Amino acid sequence: MITGKYPSLRLRRNRKYSWTRRLIRENNLSTNDLILPIFLTDGKNKKSKISSMPGIFRYSVDMLPKVIDKALSNKIPMVAFFPNTKFNKKNNLGTEALNENNLVCNALKLIKNKYKNEIGIMTDVALDPYTSHGHDGLIKKNKILNDETVRILIEQSLLLAEMGSDVIAPSDMMDGRIGEIRKFLDKKKFYNVQLLSYAVKYASNFYGPFRDAVGSKSLLKGDKRTYQMDFANSNEAIREVALDIKEGADFVMVKPGMPYLDIIKSIKDKFKIPVFAYQVSGEYSLIKNGINNKIINHDAIIESLIAFKRAGSCAIVTYFANEVANMLD
Repeated sequence: MITGKYPSLRLRRNRKYSWTRRLIRENNLSTNDLILPIFLTDGKNKKSKISSMPGIFRYSVDMLPKVIDKALSNKIPMVAFFPNTKFNKKNNLGTEALNENNLVCNALKLIKNKYKNEIGIMTDVALDPYTSHGHDGLIKKNKILNDETVRILIEQSLLLAEMGSDVIAPSDMMDGRIGEIRKFLDKKKFYNVQLLSYAVKYASNFYGPFRDAVGSKSLLKGDKRTYQMDFANSNEAIREVALDIKEGADFVMVKPGMPYLDIIKSIKDKFKIPVFAYQVSGEYSLIKNGINNKIINHDAIIESLIAFKRAGSCAIVTYFANEVANMLD
């Protein structure tokens, strides 16, 4: 028996059927929101498993057309390349990053020649896939050198632009690199190359499987806390984004994703700039293992991505991109 005044407004009325839930849905997910990360490896006709990331593979460059064809059929707008560089090509200076025949450059040349502008290509700017110490910059006396690293990142960015990269994404977290890269891109008349700044990249514990995938995990000496952000901070993220917008970033990235939804929302509310989120390897592996062990179901993938949209992300880098495209279809 219900006592007292019964509510005249019943919010459950709007939830009673699928059609009414769809009509009032505040956020939607489509393939237009997805960026597919692709790991590259040396060799021919190679597709190698990544043990820490079930269902994800490294591909040799000649295998990429099959991967791109699948992404295109799934209407995914952009892919992102990450190389697993052979150890004998790594050194303290990360000079392989400037080799016009490195994995990323060869991938760019092949895909741009075959597909033109049918799909966007995003390339990472940082030295960690190429250094023997696993850090994103140069080291001297156990310290990461900022300005000296930026000079190399400029060269790396120019090379990637020459090879056809559409979106250059500095993920290194060196101070001032966005402004310097933009200046030199414009100087070389790469006016239309877009800059996606990893403006807010935290020194996170969720990167382990990615470092395994690119081969830097076992090499990393120390940690990255002197240049990546302290995960206890939020106001600092606003300062980082403000600086990078002023320096010429076209859009900004928050990495990792789900533990930092509050950061995504704060940035979107403050700046109204396109904000991307990276659902990183640790997040992917946790969800994927949960599904494989039947602890959660596949709908958890959609739920996790809608969370990014709800917080304000306009695009999401996710290893689930193809899987999600099939689910949405």
